Amino acid sequence: MQGWIRPVDFIAVTPLIALDTESFESVVAGIDEFARRWCLSNGFRGQAGRILAIPDSEGGTRLLLAGCNRHDGIYLLSSLPHRLPPGNYALDPRSLPIDPADAALGWALGAYRFERYRTPQRPPANLAVDDHAWDAAHPIATASALVRDMVSTPADAMGPAEVAATVQQVAQAHGAIYREWVGEALLTDGFPTIHAVGRAASQDRQPRLVMLTHGDADAPHVVIIGKGVCFDTGGLDIKTSDGMRWMKKDMGGAAHAIALAELVLTTKLPIRVTLLVPAVENAISADAFRPGDVIRTRAGYTVEIDNTDAEGRLVLCDALAYATEQKPDLIIDFATLTGAARVALGPSLPALFCNRDDVADALLTAGRDTCDPLWRMPLWRPYLSMLESHVADISNSGASRHAGAVTAALFLERFVGESIAWTHLDVYAWNDADRPGHPRGGEAQGLRAHLEFLRRRYAA
Repeated sequence: MQGWIRPVDFIAVTPLIALDTESFESVVAGIDEFARRWCLSNGFRGQAGRILAIPDSEGGTRLLLAGCNRHDGIYLLSSLPHRLPPGNYALDPRSLPIDPADAALGWALGAYRFERYRTPQRPPANLAVDDHAWDAAHPIATASALVRDMVSTPADAMGPAEVAATVQQVAQAHGAIYREWVGEALLTDGFPTIHAVGRAASQDRQPRLVMLTHGDADAPHVVIIGKGVCFDTGGLDIKTSDGMRWMKKDMGGAAHAIALAELVLTTKLPIRVTLLVPAVENAISADAFRPGDVIRTRAGYTVEIDNTDAEGRLVLCDALAYATEQKPDLIIDFATLTGAARVALGPSLPALFCNRDDVADALLTAGRDTCDPLWRMPLWRPYLSMLESHVADISNSGASRHAGAVTAALFLERFVGESIAWTHLDVYAWNDADRPGHPRGGEAQGLRAHLEFLRRRYAA
């Protein structure tokens, strides 16, 4: 994992003290008088963002002081991998208090860069971590990197087939069962809305539904679903150029679902997991689905297409219907579904919808405890009137711009059995700018919260 090392006797490490203005005096007093004078002569008092090397008698670095913000949680050290000189560092016990596993995870999240297409930059600084911190943080850091890599990869290299190949690799690595329905097989086996959205794409980018299953038949069954729209033109209701520019990230829900399923398998949670990823490209051709078309879904409901750019809920509804048929204990779905969720909550706070209060409360608590916050939004059923159709059972969108995230979630809920607990996370899956621990590009949101929630629910 980039940015980490496991300490061994022959690796030289520089002690690193993370401090702030509040802890500065006590920390430097515990070093020596020279260190205190050196700090003061350099105007360093633990200010966030400042770094100061304390020299040794031979002109080298005896230890390094890094000003941090103690309220940054797991991101306390996240700015340091690319700000410190390349080398190996070990967190000194005199630092601000942080759990070693959290320090390791925050460091890894800050060390990450998407460099598939760029000339390699300088490597990040390394943090020495013990085996316990490695074992706790490594799976989550790896899963987060998978989400970031998938979302940042351009659509020409991350189409439906490549998403499917990623799921197949996970299945092979963990001995899981893999299956997929491609092209006309979607119609044959009853997934008409997935086919309708993706049928306009080229032959090598045919729509598909990808499935992974693993676990004992008598274990609690959890179905994880991710929206895999690998590129979204908007269809015949075409997006503007600005709106289309970043639509390579519209498979961010699929990336989250794949990463969470892999975490379940890696951490060996005692559940039976099914992963469903409807992977399509919403393209434009003579075969594209049209505004005004009516599609009979897998669940039997008819949907009038009001807007071809509201395609994510269409590919999800067949997957949700199929998941409901399995009668699982829980269904979780991730989707980059609506711009309305970003208007309501901004890019960094995913919108959570859930049909069970106890499940929602547990997820919110897990999010707070893992520094991976979510915000619950209401399934306000009176707004179903906004999706009424005069020719079909329901419309995929409506004329009103009000409550767009809510009406999208209400549409999805229509396809979930009332007896089944269900959560839906509307994610942005993207960082518009660099922040410590959040480099610009694809981002994992709610992943740690969901893993911790599943641990507490099924492995406590």
